[in-house]
Amino acid sequence: MAMDLGGAKGGVKSDINVTPLVDVMLVLLIIMMLITPMLNQGVAVRLPKASNTVDKPTTQDNTVVAVSKDGSLYVNSKPVSEGEMASKITEALENKKEKVVFINADEEALYSAVMTAMDQLHQAGVEDIALITERRRDSGGKGN
Repeated sequence: MAMDLGGAKGGVKSDINVTPLVDVMLVLLIIMMLITPMLNQGVAVRLPKASNTVDKPTTQDNTVVAVSKDGSLYVNSKPVSEGEMASKITEALENKKEKVVFINADEEALYSAVMTAMDQLHQAGVEDIALITERRRDSGGKGN
């Protein structure tokens, strides 16, 4: 049995070589798998620790309000002023079926800054608010 590699003697091979295409696609897939988790970081805040936390999966669809240490407000990682926050939240929740807003507040943020954010959410008509914390790691025995 013989295999025809080029048609007639000295002819051009017209088959597509997919090996380089597969190599490039695999490299792009690996790059996307490594980069995608880094894109969802948002505003850098140190979350307070609590022992009664429930794991909530984070997805791109969540509406997140962040309160930084200096009291700056962010809606989905974009800085907003206190006056325009209610309208930005209304826009963000406009086409979503789940009207829950997650608040990421720095542990050193003033209580008044968090309450201001919650007041703005109330003005926007948001009734479901989730406060995000980190799970407290108990060292040793049982915690209280």
